[in-house]
Amino acid sequence: MENTLKTIDSKELSPSLQAKAIISGLTRRGFLLLTATLGSCAVADPLLGTVRPSAKPGSSAIKTPSNTGYQTPRIRGTVPTNPDMTMGTDFSSKSGISFSRVLVSGKYIALTFDDGPHPQNTPRLLNMLRARNIKATFYVIGRNVELYPQVVRRTVAEGHEIGNHSQTHRLLSKLSDSQIRSELSRCRDAVNRAAGVQPRTMRPPYGGLNQRQREMVHAEYGYPVILWSVDPLDWKRPGPAVVSSRILAGASAGGIVLAHDLHAQTVDAMPATLDNLLLRGYQFVTVSQLLAMKNNSPVHQTAVAPAAH
Repeated sequence: MENTLKTIDSKELSPSLQAKAIISGLTRRGFLLLTATLGSCAVADPLLGTVRPSAKPGSSAIKTPSNTGYQTPRIRGTVPTNPDMTMGTDFSSKSGISFSRVLVSGKYIALTFDDGPHPQNTPRLLNMLRARNIKATFYVIGRNVELYPQVVRRTVAEGHEIGNHSQTHRLLSKLSDSQIRSELSRCRDAVNRAAGVQPRTMRPPYGGLNQRQREMVHAEYGYPVILWSVDPLDWKRPGPAVVSSRILAGASAGGIVLAHDLHAQTVDAMPATLDNLLLRGYQFVTVSQLLAMKNNSPVHQTAVAPAAH
């Protein structure tokens, strides 16, 4: 077959077509030799039309090894602490069926963590909360409670609240009523066996529960459905700094912050997040405490779009 370069005037072709023409006329051996040569040369940038110089001889990319043994940096000096508060946790069953935030008087905020307990991340988080006298609410998955009951016992012993996040983290809005009952009852019983307490609120996985189902859950279990006003999308693992900045940007009085102690990056973000919120004058309470201080004034509960949690 006649060589392509003999039948086509390469000067009339664009650079990309010239390349195609050259390559099409090469044998496999010639192609390999050509690519090896090009690989050692400066590479033309097709978008900018400039030439990037090749790396210096002997140089190589700097590789940063992953830090699998992350330890929270030691706090230098005293950290800000949440004030000691004697607050009620009894909220009225008539206060509402679902909440993404609560109308309160004062800069109170509820910090919530989903999908645990986790054998390493949750204890590390508990250390951070204890150092700052902060009480949070943990929406646990029943099967994880069964795996790590000792973590749940410690969580309860240190004054935190446990919420129901279902047994297996299925999308409840796609389940039958009997399946929803099974998911909630099994998680409730797992918590009771592990720590001798029962959840008083629930959070549906992915935020997925329609209004009829919410009413059923509230009527049969007494659970208000707790959604959120701040979602840092930490399940996407954007990095501790991003998680922290998103929470700080979205925080407001009566807000409910969603986070996940399942993810190490989220726990890594907590020291800076907690300290900044405390320095801004926020006081941390559990979800039940937030509901108990709810004002009687009408408040519009904003809808929350489901997300992958």
